[in-house]
Amino acid sequence: MTDLLHTRTDGPEDGPVLVMLGSLGSTLAMWEPNLPALAERFRVVRMDHLGHGASPVPPGPYTMKTLAEAVLATLDALGVDRVHWCGLSLGGMVGMYLGSEHPDRIARLALCCTSAAFPDRSIWRQRIEAVEADGTAPLAPGIVEKWYTPDWAELHPDVVERAVGWVSDSPDAGYKACCEAIEVWDHRDRLGAVAAPTLVIAGDEDRSTPVEPHARTIAEGIPGARLEVLHGGHLATMQSAEETNRLLLEHLA
Repeated sequence: MTDLLHTRTDGPEDGPVLVMLGSLGSTLAMWEPNLPALAERFRVVRMDHLGHGASPVPPGPYTMKTLAEAVLATLDALGVDRVHWCGLSLGGMVGMYLGSEHPDRIARLALCCTSAAFPDRSIWRQRIEAVEADGTAPLAPGIVEKWYTPDWAELHPDVVERAVGWVSDSPDAGYKACCEAIEVWDHRDRLGAVAAPTLVIAGDEDRSTPVEPHARTIAEGIPGARLEVLHGGHLATMQSAEETNRLLLEHLA
């Protein structure tokens, strides 16, 4: 049996379902700045990735198919068929996979600060080897440094400290297994199969998945996709939460 993911559900029981899945190294808590506005209208189901947070940590390596099947099994267990999807980074990759390979399950897509492929895979091999050598915790400050712009991070040290904790507390085996899924990820030739109306959100100072080439490739590859660039680092949905919420409510309406 496929492992079921840890979830939290907010909003009206009879509302349209919006699934939110976040970044590598995060937990479902990363969506808290977006939750109040979205949960007024949607039944928001936030998830921890496989190998992350309070979700199970089965042996790796994982593939994007592995991560997506855990999502589908969890939705099935919740009795949910068709959903809107908002995913950031790794969560966006899972959303892309579902959008092309399980189009019947996705009504509308929002893909935030994410990528359809990393031409230079060596960065992921280096991170995998670093986790194997010393675990995830020593990497946390450097990873979170890319999540927010320096000026915003300076004004919100409590947010930064909490985010470092998310990464530090990530199970080493689960984090590594998800890195292995990203290392081999290349969905560029399947973007044209995504039928759901798609909003691509990018951060103007995202050093992990910058607009060029990552967001642009997705927006040009998915038929009819729309690209919006917000101020922020890799977690622009947190840093520019109000603008993100406006775009999501407009797109998902």
